[in-house]
Formats: sequence, structure tokens, C-alpha cells
Amino acid sequence: MSDYLDATRIRSLAAQLNLRPSKGRGQNFLFDANTIRRIVGLAELGDDDVVLEIGPGLGSLTAGLLHTPVRVVAVEIEPALADRLPVTMAELIPEAQDRLSVITADALKIDQVSPAPTALVANLPYNISVPVILHLLASFPTITHGLVLVQSEVADRLAAGPGSRVYGVPSAKLAWWAAARRVGTVPPTVFWPAPNVDSGLVSFTRRDPPPDADRAATFALIDAAFSSRRKMLRSVLAKKYGPVIFQALSDAGVTPQARGETLSIDDFAKVSRALDRLSRASPTE
Repeated sequence: MSDYLDATRIRSLAAQLNLRPSKGRGQNFLFDANTIRRIVGLAELGDDDVVLEIGPGLGSLTAGLLHTPVRVVAVEIEPALADRLPVTMAELIPEAQDRLSVITADALKIDQVSPAPTALVANLPYNISVPVILHLLASFPTITHGLVLVQSEVADRLAAGPGSRVYGVPSAKLAWWAAARRVGTVPPTVFWPAPNVDSGLVSFTRRDPPPDADRAATFALIDAAFSSRRKMLRSVLAKKYGPVIFQALSDAGVTPQARGETLSIDDFAKVSRALDRLSRASPTE
């Protein structure tokens, strides 16, 4: 018997748990062993990594991760799935039981797990994938790299650079934390139930954020810049910041005629720093 979860075993487990996959929670379960091995390989995990897996579901990817020497901390929001996961892994890979920890929690609310994770590897629900990634990178500075499986369109946005047609809020905010690149596509046919779209694999490596910039202020600036995507910065940002934005853009070396999709995260940080300096300055200075 294979020590991966194939389609038959996935359906059997779901039946035992009286589980009907929820579209609202993005429950599309991987069942193809080759795809799982590919994901684990692309994650480039070291033997000492502690992997944070979000939404393990029935355990397909968990099993793939436990075939390597890593430790896995799996966070699952549904108690029935969280309770079943250690049992399933004990049946599939009994020698790996001591390398798996399961936490029943909402991934958008966790800010501490033990042991501290060094990598994020997850098949993320489409509707919360971006908030989850940003929350985890903010909450766990020990995460230095990772690989996420998300909707293909989301993967493109996460990995996009300035000037790209799909560069936007997710691209810029992820760039605060990490360098990201798209490393593959996964077809609907390897999931049960099959989603309506392809999925994409995004690899990321943490880097230092822009120096001397406030993250909350910079993210607010990014949100404002993309609130009217086709408008020039001078008009879209003036609504939020007033006339001071013209001086801030000049101080940051950004032309007021530019649009948000042309600015890198470093550019946004420069404008944010300039706004902060100007707000602190006395009107008489």
C-alpha cells in the first residue's frame, strides 16, 4: 500500500469523517503523489527545517513533507480534520509521528507555535491566501523561505514586479517581506474535487524590509495608490494625503505623473518616509 493519499483513500477518509468538501473554505484536496513530490522538491527544504503547513486537510501534502527529515507544524481550523490528521499520518508513516504537531486554529489569528517555523509550505484556500501569507510573514520572523500553492491568477499577482499588468497590492505587500517568483502550474485534475481553474506555485525567500519605513503607513499608501489603478499618483493620493503628497513625491524622487503599478516597494517606502518627515515638520520650517 502506498504511503501517499491517492484519490480512493482521500474519498474514503472524507466518507469516514462525513466530510463534504466546502467551496467556501477552498477544500480541494491533492491526491497525486507525483505532484506532491514535485511541490516538496520545489520547496527546497533542509533537513533542519520546521515547516508550517496551513490547512493540511486530510493530509496529502503533510505526508509528502514527512517523507523528508523535516518537522511539520500543521494548523487546521476544522477540529475533525485536526483530530484525524495524526491518526492518518501514523497509519501512513509511523516512523514520522514524533515530527508532526497539529494545532487546531485559524491561520489568520495564530502568532506563536512551537517549535518556531523556518519554512511555510501550504496548499492555501483561494479566498484567504494573500491575507494568510502576509499575516504569517509578519507574525513569524523565523520563516525564511517557503512555497505556496494558490489560484493561478493569485500566483501571478504575488510574483509580479513593477510594470507588470498584474502588479498590484498583493505584489507590493509581499515584496516588503520577501522576493517571490512563480515556479510552476498545477492542473485541476490532481485535486478532489477539481477546482475550476489552474493553480500556481510561488516560491519566496525572506529579505530585509525597506529601512526606516513604517510598514502600516507604507501599506496604507499602497492601498491608496491602487484604489484607482489607472489614475496618476498625484490625483489618487491627493484625496487621502492632501497637497503635501506633491512634496513627498518630489522628495522621494517619484514623478507625480507615475501610476502605482510602476512603483517598487522601495519607492513606496521612500514616499512613506517623506510623508512622515513632512508631517513631523513645523509649518514654519
